[in-house]
Amino acid sequence: MEMTDRFQGRLADVIRRPLITEKATRALELNHYTFEVDHRAAKPEIKAAVEKMFDVKVIGVSTMNPPRRTRRIGRFAGKRSQVKKAVVRLAEGNSIQLFPES
Repeated sequence: MEMTDRFQGRLADVIRRPLITEKATRALELNHYTFEVDHRAAKPEIKAAVEKMFDVKVIGVSTMNPPRRTRRIGRFAGKRSQVKKAVVRLAEGNSIQLFPES
């Protein structure tokens, strides 16, 4: 897969961080990993970034781009930063070490 010019050579800019929630932790048993990604990233770019960064085989990518939430503090109103979530399904036998053992 070819990456677009936006993320060429900067895979760390596609994937921001893994999301550790109760639902995401349960999905680890099914070999599904949830990441927060750049809101401009497309599914092929996310797949290529995960495969290169973690040296695994990705079967599928599902993305969610929920609407931005407004935040109010006193009389000042604003919007939170845009967040896009990606659920990556890995091939059988592949895994990503999210919790390093000490």
